Amino acid sequence: MNQDDLGTAATNMFRVGLTGGIACGKTTVADMFAALGAQIIDTDELARDLVEPGEPALESVIEHFGSTILDDDGRLDRRALRRLVFSDPEKRHLLEQILHPAIRQRMIESSAIVRGPYQVLVIPLLVESHSDGHVDRVLVVDCDEEVQLRRLMNRDHESRETAENMLAAQISRQDRLDHADDIIDGGSGLEALQQRVKQLDRYYRELTTSLPHIGP
Repeated sequence: MNQDDLGTAATNMFRVGLTGGIACGKTTVADMFAALGAQIIDTDELARDLVEPGEPALESVIEHFGSTILDDDGRLDRRALRRLVFSDPEKRHLLEQILHPAIRQRMIESSAIVRGPYQVLVIPLLVESHSDGHVDRVLVVDCDEEVQLRRLMNRDHESRETAENMLAAQISRQDRLDHADDIIDGGSGLEALQQRVKQLDRYYRELTTSLPHIGP
């Protein structure tokens, strides 16, 4: 782990990088870890805060993508923006250039002050952004692509074409799995998910006391 990147105030904190493809169940898994006492830092939540009305990041997004990405109340229409950037790789890259530095800085600040048995950093683009070297374990929530498509269409009311574009914009399932230290089947039922999360929670707590650079 690069402690300079994640701050010196929490250099003894054990960090798990939680990632996975879109609609694989990352939020559900993170909520389960939170219920067991793990401290969650979700970069999607940090991103939502950054694009609230009045935030500099939102002004920059509007400047580059226009006011059509806003709803009637002047707030970011995430669905409209998502459809726009997932249909155009250049626009998606531009959006990442605008938001990712600010998200990363917020993550560093949060990680430096958050306490608990260990931290779970929810980073959807962990592998793509080469952030796996900054955490102690990489946990991938994985599921079949058909499950992802069905969830995107049912949950987010996306067309199959849009859902397929969203999946195509991400790295391959195998590439993500190749970086995994631990894997959770995001397509399994809630009971199976809870059992797997409990198993990993016990394991991570053991690691916090067994690794030389972890602990008080």
